[in-house]
Amino acid sequence: MSTANTLRIGTRASALALWQARHVAALIGARPGAPHVELVEIATTGDALSEVPLWQTGGRAFFTREIDRAVITGRVDLAVHSLKDMATQLEPGIALAATLARGDPRDALVSAGGARLAMLPRGARIGTSSLRRRAFLARLRPDATLLDLRGNVPTRIERLERGDYDAIVLAAAGLERLGLARHVSEYLEPEQFPPAVSQGVIGVCARSDDAATLALLATHDDPAARLAASAERALLRRLEGGCQVPLGALARLAGGTLTLAAGVCALDGSRLLSAHGSASGAGGRAPLLAEAQALGERIADELLARGAGALMARERDARAVAEP
Repeated sequence: MSTANTLRIGTRASALALWQARHVAALIGARPGAPHVELVEIATTGDALSEVPLWQTGGRAFFTREIDRAVITGRVDLAVHSLKDMATQLEPGIALAATLARGDPRDALVSAGGARLAMLPRGARIGTSSLRRRAFLARLRPDATLLDLRGNVPTRIERLERGDYDAIVLAAAGLERLGLARHVSEYLEPEQFPPAVSQGVIGVCARSDDAATLALLATHDDPAARLAASAERALLRRLEGGCQVPLGALARLAGGTLTLAAGVCALDGSRLLSAHGSASGAGGRAPLLAEAQALGERIADELLARGAGALMARERDARAVAEP
């Protein structure tokens, strides 16, 4: 922890990132004897290339790398991220100190006239920068015209309202956190439209050798979110995916049982590979972290056995040819 009794939080400057950082600052500030908290805005590669479709960027940690490196070098003491943006292999010297209680993990459709996905006109222009969303949109609405969409959440809604799109797809949690849930036309249910790995979870990172900060943040770790995210991230790690892979997954803890469902979809929606399973702890307890990770790896292996590896490789090769 900072020796000057000031805890510096690294964050992106977008409206949603700042909301998340301020939320973490408020949680820390509510504790007796809490340090003073200062937000430090840091530009990331994702911010610099704001007009480039995400699937063309390559690599991972597109929105987190620069902030995590600021933690490692001591410029800031902790980083606040949307956990779905984080690579499944953290940089050496970084620890995922807290996973906050999960918000709504679903995707949400925002349409110009409030129409649900099934009721959009034929050929409707739907905006998204996510390959996963494009794939599942193509499966549910093969007639739709899918267009790239970048920018922060308010900017995306503004572009919809000025007529650039007939509808857009955004994370429900982000809309709710920014007070924009009134714009939602339909929440897309995970059974047909599985969300991104860890969607709705805020992840807080610190230096792995900063015992004081790690201990402070551990008090805000949500066990259910940690288990679900661990299973989903283990699945993603085994599949060697990222934001450029049309993979959706959702784990849920109910009682002492953790369930995980996942799907890999061809970008044109023509083929969907799905798998699901569960893990329970002994004596009715919740699974241990290792058991949650083992569940994710098991579901990944099922998907690979059904041809997920070949499907993802074909999609990557097709995009490599199509990229300018």
